[in-house]
Amino acid sequence: MYPVVSTGPDVTRQVLADSPALMTVRFHFARAGAEGALHQHPHVQSTFVASGRFRFQVGGESFEVGPGDAFVIPSGVTHGCLCLEPGDLIDGFTPRRDDFL
Repeated sequence: MYPVVSTGPDVTRQVLADSPALMTVRFHFARAGAEGALHQHPHVQSTFVASGRFRFQVGGESFEVGPGDAFVIPSGVTHGCLCLEPGDLIDGFTPRRDDFL
C-alpha cells in the first residue's frame, strides 16, 4: 500500500496502483475551498469524480463536475480545480507519474 501524501492545505494524494504504462491515484479534498493548484504535465490524465463537487479549469475552459462525472485532460494542458463540496477524485495517468512514487 502506498502512503497518503499531503499536496496542500486539506488535500491528500494516494497512489492506488501503478505500472510503467499506467497509474491510478486518489486525491481527497477535505473541505470546500481546498484547491488543486494550476499545473501541467506531459501525461494524459483521466479524472473520475467519486464524491464531492469541483470546479475545474482546463486550458481556457471552466466547468463544474459532481459524482459520477469523468473527463480527460490532454498532455501539456494547464489545469487545476477548486473543491466546492468535500470529496474524492480518482485520476488515471499514462504513462505513470514517476514523481508520485
